[in-house]
Amino acid sequence: MLLRLLRTHLRPYRRWLAAVVVLQFIGVVAMLYLPSLNADIIDFGVTRGDTGYIIRTGALMLAVSLAQIACSVGAVWFGARTAMGFGRDVRAALFHRVGTFSQREVQHFGPPSLITRGTNDVQQVQMLVLMACTIAISSPIMMIGGVIMALREDVGLGWILAVVVPALFLSVGLVVSRMVPSFRLMQARIDEVNRVLREQITGIRVVRAFVREPYEAERFAGANGDLTEVAVRAGRWMATMFPLVMLVVNVSSVAVIWFGGHRVDNGQMQVGALTAFLSYLMQILMSVMMATFMLMMVPRSAVCGDRIVEVLDTETSVVPPADPVVPDPARRGWLDLDEVVFSYPGAESPVLNEVGFGARPGQTVAVIGSTGAGKSTLVNLVPRLFDVTSGTVSVAGVDVRRLAADDLWAQIGLVPQRAWLFSGTVASNLRHGKPDATDDELWAALEVAQARDFVEALPEGLDAPVSQGGTNFSGGQRQRLAIARAVVRRPGIYLFDDSFSALDLATDARVRAALRPVTTDATVLIVAQRVSTIIDADLILVLEDGRVVGRGTHDELLASCGTYQEIVTSQLSSEDAA
Repeated sequence: MLLRLLRTHLRPYRRWLAAVVVLQFIGVVAMLYLPSLNADIIDFGVTRGDTGYIIRTGALMLAVSLAQIACSVGAVWFGARTAMGFGRDVRAALFHRVGTFSQREVQHFGPPSLITRGTNDVQQVQMLVLMACTIAISSPIMMIGGVIMALREDVGLGWILAVVVPALFLSVGLVVSRMVPSFRLMQARIDEVNRVLREQITGIRVVRAFVREPYEAERFAGANGDLTEVAVRAGRWMATMFPLVMLVVNVSSVAVIWFGGHRVDNGQMQVGALTAFLSYLMQILMSVMMATFMLMMVPRSAVCGDRIVEVLDTETSVVPPADPVVPDPARRGWLDLDEVVFSYPGAESPVLNEVGFGARPGQTVAVIGSTGAGKSTLVNLVPRLFDVTSGTVSVAGVDVRRLAADDLWAQIGLVPQRAWLFSGTVASNLRHGKPDATDDELWAALEVAQARDFVEALPEGLDAPVSQGGTNFSGGQRQRLAIARAVVRRPGIYLFDDSFSALDLATDARVRAALRPVTTDATVLIVAQRVSTIIDADLILVLEDGRVVGRGTHDELLASCGTYQEIVTSQLSSEDAA
């Protein structure tokens, strides 16, 4: 999978990679030429006392060195640009792929794992590309060229190369093979640490409220300890590699000097040739050492590449239509559910079972029921956050599975159960609903949502900063801003998923009263826990265990539906109920 990832996302950088290869080749050839020139100085210049020859050859060595430096710098520059561009493209591909996922795929991977794959995993593969451009290309060239140049100097010492190089490869390969399982486990442990840390940061108020700091500290210490254990295990093998390589290097150097000294003494070899052979041996072994760095990174990068490709290869369960249908403007705001059944993967029974109703502009449909009855799931089916298991959900008279995503969402204004705000300003959050909305439209929407007063009280007004998640506002203020964001859009269908729960009864009543004239030409679907929120709805659906056990107006359900009567009795006095 790693090779497929590299092949796919490095294709736009083929010219830069070609430049890296050419520059690395020229630089390595220049480096290999230097020991030969040095041997000439020793054997000819020094022996004959020819100062002019020494100066001329030394100047040539200086020029070759400068050329080698220039090529190395250029290769690193092109390699770094390639690696950074590769990382940018992979992160963008991951971001866009995750953006197409339905809730089912997001829940399958988990947000902490998706964050790790888009950051740490991409960084590991990006570093592999950088090392490949700077080391992996030059190492084999230097190794092969070094062997050829060393044998040119003296074939009699070639047996040392035949012993040393395979021994070095075998020892390094043994260590790397032991590191692969540790690196694979390490990425899973990083996911776990991210998950625990994300839970603790997000739920810090709950942790403090229940005085669970010691327990959470122990839980994090456990996850962190597991990661540390795996990292130390991999680090031990990594620490073993360098002494092993240096042992082979030093033993081979002693062997060359020992046996080469005898050959020089017997007149079979020049001193300069022995020096050059030793230099070439060092270059060969150094190239193996540089390749070792690559081999250290490949196992972990391979694991990261597999995790990245797993996300990129996952297709969303909400498949875009091959031949999308354009909704009829005359049916704007129409909402129909016909015998809808929905089951989560692996669930024993459906969350929703044979749910159906129809709503037209100007009508308000409310859904009420106990916790876990499937109310929020019902709302999520309309914007196609999930696809129905059977039955149909139709918007503007067209099955949502046949509508393009943009056309579907243009019909809908969703206020989710959790009022999430993005970091930025009040205005930037409201313009999520309508990017070209004017300030007057924003103020009008805030007035409908009963949020104008507290926004006007802010020194910056519409430009007041909003922190991530809207944590610098209270829960009720966040909900009112989320309602205003949907109102700015002026959609054909309003979806309120328990969006009034954080409002007091008086504010709830004022918001609903202000919404009535705004939604006269739109359909409103409300999920609520409070009867007072839905008491004026044109149609109320009572859900129990995913089934509709009652439908009608408030008065009709009071007379005919026992489940609704229990809900009303638990919330209102008998006089209010009457």
